[in-house]
Amino acid sequence: MRGETTVLDLGANIVCDAEILVQFAVLGTVYARVVRGVQNPSIGLLNIGSEEMKGHDQLRAAAAILSDVELPGRYHGFIEGNDIPYGTVDVVVTDGFTGNVTLKVVEGVSKLFSQFTREALGSTLLSRLGAILAYPALKKLKKRMDARHYNGGMFLGLNGICVKSHGGSDEIGYANAIKVAANLVEHGFNKRVAHEIEHLMNQESFISSLTAQTNT
Repeated sequence: MRGETTVLDLGANIVCDAEILVQFAVLGTVYARVVRGVQNPSIGLLNIGSEEMKGHDQLRAAAAILSDVELPGRYHGFIEGNDIPYGTVDVVVTDGFTGNVTLKVVEGVSKLFSQFTREALGSTLLSRLGAILAYPALKKLKKRMDARHYNGGMFLGLNGICVKSHGGSDEIGYANAIKVAANLVEHGFNKRVAHEIEHLMNQESFISSLTAQTNT
């Protein structure tokens, strides 16, 4: 509702420990700052509730680290699935299993909404007339919800630029994926990420938090 949201991981890494989730937060935040132009991105950990005691051990451990380290953004806390379309935070962090399920649900709901809208607008003569009158607004809505304009999944954290296009995308979606890759190169994304990851790894609070988890 507030604009675009960066979500990671969406399927590349199925099982993620606390350290990896924290690194995802850094990757997503740098992307939001460098490419999307968000000055101070907010970061949320996707969970089954916003309470501190909710979620599995690695998720709660990641929350403890994010609350204690210096980030290129600000840690918001736990968020729930409905916070993604609300735009509660700029960067949503989760493991690849949960993220991929979330992505497919969103895709399915979008197609369901489109189908129900077509059925409703074509159900009667009066509704079809209304659809004709509302055509400019419906056309604008369709363009805004067109997944082709958001095509291009970034494999962040690699020593290079890699963007994956959706398998069912057409030339418009594929062109947008190329545009995403070009933006990453243009903004020097890899150098910014390397700097922020190094800064994270050198923080005493980060090192002590990982040590405490290992001892536990």
